[in-house]
Amino acid sequence: MTIQDLKNKGMLIFEGIVGSQAYGTSTPTSDIDKKGVYIQPLEDIMGFGYIEQISDEKNDQVYYEVRRFLELISTNNPNIIELLNLPEEMITYKHPIYDLILENKDKFISKICRHSFAGYAIAQIKKARGLNKKIVNPIEKERKNPLDFAYVHFGYNSIPLIKYLEDNSLNQKFCGIANIPHARDLYGLFYDFNAHNRFIGNAFSNMLFLQDGKIKKRPFKPGEWNELKNKCLQGGQFLNYKGIVKESENGSFPSNELRMSHIEKSERNNMLCYFTYNKDGYTQYCKDYKEYWEWVEKRNQSRYNDNAKHGKGYDSKNMMHCHRLLDMAIEIGEGKGIIVRRPNIEYLLSIRNGEMDYDFLVSDAERKIELIDNLFDQSNLPEYVDKQFVNELLIKIRKEFYKL
Repeated sequence: MTIQDLKNKGMLIFEGIVGSQAYGTSTPTSDIDKKGVYIQPLEDIMGFGYIEQISDEKNDQVYYEVRRFLELISTNNPNIIELLNLPEEMITYKHPIYDLILENKDKFISKICRHSFAGYAIAQIKKARGLNKKIVNPIEKERKNPLDFAYVHFGYNSIPLIKYLEDNSLNQKFCGIANIPHARDLYGLFYDFNAHNRFIGNAFSNMLFLQDGKIKKRPFKPGEWNELKNKCLQGGQFLNYKGIVKESENGSFPSNELRMSHIEKSERNNMLCYFTYNKDGYTQYCKDYKEYWEWVEKRNQSRYNDNAKHGKGYDSKNMMHCHRLLDMAIEIGEGKGIIVRRPNIEYLLSIRNGEMDYDFLVSDAERKIELIDNLFDQSNLPEYVDKQFVNELLIKIRKEFYKL
């Protein structure tokens, strides 16, 4: 069933323009969103044909069967309860049966609004903060690997493990590492110099070796590399270390775990250094990296460009909705009901245009939340919407609509 089917079959009882058009905060590029309410035929309600919600492909137009609609406004859903208070010019169709709901609209306002409006607003703050983090701290496309989160320690100082390997011409594939007993996240680093010289070196390059605990280089002597190669081919020359991390053929690192190697007793005196690995840091980085680049791929480019243009480092549209919802919650707590057309349009649009400082807006939102808590603590509003009243109203609507 489509939205047009609802209209053609006479099932529609209400339709209105919602969102920024209704709030008065629309811009020339704002969409025209609609919501509506319909009543299904009696045979669908009694049989298996019940459909509680119908929308278009973009969800710009969403329509609710009257039972579902009453359920949602009973939970004081901010986006739905607004349909009881739309400005007249935003109402595009209203069946007389819908007046049964409007006549009782005040009975749908309860203390649940404290959490439904303010809670939704807090979610908008989190979204704005999330975008603030993404804008201020973009993540480079080239992905880091576990070695970027490991550090070699020398006395009081430390250097990145990658730099240590590069400075000493070491390859992580020929490294062996072992846990240091009774020391969390601390490892000893060992190296298979024979494997390095065999697979990386050649007759015209330097030979790498360990002398007096220090890594040294020298040119291969005539025939020395070929001799080493032949010995290695006969076996027994390699230490068979596993490397520090598993590396795929495409150069990626599929795991956040380090690879422990068996270190022979005869090799334990040849430890090169200690290093630590921040596994939690790398795990969080992987999560942030995935989230950031998925966001880049899916973001609304026009909206992002607007946010980048004002340069305040937050999603101004989310922040505007945050303050709109908080202001509406304050009005509800003060007993003014639900005011859809906002009286402070210029203020909200200044937020939308990025004219406000991010820290100020977050601080002001926190102030409003505290005020909301105080107002609802003192409010005479019912704790919940009366379920018996909603049930009786639904029965009355169906009876009159079906002419039973």
